[in-house]
Amino acid sequence: MFSTDRVEELLEAGYRDQAYPGAVWSVGDLDGVRSARVVGVLDPAQPDDPMLPDTVFDVASLTKVLAVWAAIGVQVTAGQLQLDQRLDGFWPEVAGHPLGQVTAHQLLTHTAGLPLRANLKNLYGTDPAAIRAGALAEALQRPPAEAVEYTDRAALILGYLAEYLSGQPLDRLVTDRVWGPLGMDTTRFGPLPPEIAARCAPTEFDADAGVRIKGTPHDYSARLLGACGIAGSFSTAADLGRFLQYMLQATSIPVGGFGAGWVTASLSVQTGDLTPPRGLFWQPARGSAPGKDVWVHYGFTGTAMWISPSLGRWATLLTNKLYYTRDRDPLMGIRDQFREIVFV
Repeated sequence: MFSTDRVEELLEAGYRDQAYPGAVWSVGDLDGVRSARVVGVLDPAQPDDPMLPDTVFDVASLTKVLAVWAAIGVQVTAGQLQLDQRLDGFWPEVAGHPLGQVTAHQLLTHTAGLPLRANLKNLYGTDPAAIRAGALAEALQRPPAEAVEYTDRAALILGYLAEYLSGQPLDRLVTDRVWGPLGMDTTRFGPLPPEIAARCAPTEFDADAGVRIKGTPHDYSARLLGACGIAGSFSTAADLGRFLQYMLQATSIPVGGFGAGWVTASLSVQTGDLTPPRGLFWQPARGSAPGKDVWVHYGFTGTAMWISPSLGRWATLLTNKLYYTRDRDPLMGIRDQFREIVFV
């Protein structure tokens, strides 16, 4: 079993070194939470307000898993989507465009050859319909299946695909089919209502508005588009734990969800000999020991979640490191040590 004391020492040191203002972490298994603690403060400008177990975080790119990966998994499990079918075979919006030759599997493994640039406003303007049309019509950077190249566009396009297949907006689809049935009552796309924003961890200072971002998505594209696949959702350690626990259980939920086959495929290498290896939106945790299949997804604001089917364990580490810095290195080192301690 892992050492709770070692985790607390590690995260207390990160707080003292100002890698983040505060953190909430949890570790669990098939049956639920086994350990959970907090460290630090919600906002250094208000040092008497501690970080709390129910603090709400802008989870940034964890949205790609919580919303897009989950929604696509629901549709694959229900037989509505074949991952290896070309998109132009069933999606009229991409017929005649370069994206039509791509498959959902290639989008999920970041091997679709999409452009890496993702400044949607500069490319397509600020109208959501124009952004959608532009993103779906854009030329590829390279032929599909040649390289693994991470880009936010993959999640954006898969979010649009999930909406097309379901006939629902992404936020409604994932709330109805995943978040609601799992009891993830706080998880939602921003901006947050005032009563929830009050317990949200603030992130970066917005020089244009003259305020620190709190309860509004940090990611500009998410602010522009509302509920989209790139980012923009908010959650708590408890809600993420329910999500990861369900992944380990891989059983059905009352109104339908993603099944065991989807989880197993996603948490296995799907990129062949290409590097770096990828599953379906999940990636092997950096430095994982052989035989310990620890998979991870990170969020730019300072969030992370891990899962290991072989060990029957999951973990979350939620911070608002972006309050202090965009430098990834200090937190990445802490994340690696956290994973080494927890997944022993």
